[in-house]
Amino acid sequence: MYSNPIHYVTIALSILLLTSCDKKEEQKAAAQQAPPAVPVTLEEVTTTDAVYYDEYPASITPLNQVELRPQVTGFITGVHFQDGARVRKGQLLYSIDAQLYSANYEQAVANLKVQEANVNKAQKDADRYHELDKNDAVAKQLVDNADAALEVAKKQAEASKANISAVSTGLRYTKVYAPFDGIIGISLVKAGTAVSAGQTVLNTVSTDGQLAVDFGVDQKEIYRFTTLLKNNKSKDSTFTLAFGKDIYPYPGKIQLIDRAVDPQTGTIKTRLIFPNRDNLLRAGMNGTVRVLNRASTKSVVIPYKAVTEQLGEFFVYVARDSSKVSQRRIVPGQSLGTKIIVKEGLKEGEKIAVEGVQNLREGSVIKTDK
Repeated sequence: MYSNPIHYVTIALSILLLTSCDKKEEQKAAAQQAPPAVPVTLEEVTTTDAVYYDEYPASITPLNQVELRPQVTGFITGVHFQDGARVRKGQLLYSIDAQLYSANYEQAVANLKVQEANVNKAQKDADRYHELDKNDAVAKQLVDNADAALEVAKKQAEASKANISAVSTGLRYTKVYAPFDGIIGISLVKAGTAVSAGQTVLNTVSTDGQLAVDFGVDQKEIYRFTTLLKNNKSKDSTFTLAFGKDIYPYPGKIQLIDRAVDPQTGTIKTRLIFPNRDNLLRAGMNGTVRVLNRASTKSVVIPYKAVTEQLGEFFVYVARDSSKVSQRRIVPGQSLGTKIIVKEGLKEGEKIAVEGVQNLREGSVIKTDK
């Protein structure tokens, strides 16, 4: 018997329909499982001749500062200044009870007079014995004894003079004077306070006409700052100082670069000098040193909102040809308003996501907003 050809055609069509339906179902399931494309806005990376400030945390310190400590022990009998006042070199600041030291000095002076009298007597005795010795009227031993007594008296007189010098120094140290022109702080002692030699801190005096600003510079920048030191200009605006959003009105100049790099931080201390004409700067303040950077090479600049941070590292999403993005680590530099300089990680002409960044992951499919 011959089979009906229509029957075979019907079976073949049925198989094709079933296969087609299965493929559509698989495609539909795959489409449902795949994440949807993330809508983003892409922007091309550009470069510019950026003029900006490099910023470094800094601390303000006086060029000269001394803790005042007494050099004798006793009680404070006088405080001769106002707290926070300006003082002049040699100005009397504190008095310490001098009665004991004065008495010791007077005793030392009296003792010297006694020793000088003894020297005078010993000298006369020695002269007398030498006259008698010329006529062989005295034993030689007595002459020698007289000379020895004279030498002892002279040495005792010298010791008395040295003692006077010592006690007069102690008496002089009952007065504490300003070591240089500057500003004095709030007194830590008052009249009647017992103080100990070399231990009790009375106050602190520091210079304030000019103040030093210290900050750390990465060892990679030593050459740059050494060049700035050689080309130092007092009226240049290369170095400025900021406190938050406020900029100190007077520029500074670089004074020195420390002798060695700190091996723990990889930085070297650099010191600037700033004038303190309006007394706006105070020792112990913290601020930000701003160093003008006139880099001649073109800098890569991108919108700051394109940058994401993860565990202290910074990333952007770079568009690939396959409508996907790759996460790339960058080294950010100085902020320029709403944009930021990128030191490493991007090239001019690359496209990065600047909107919708928060929804992106490595390999995310993207679609651009029209």
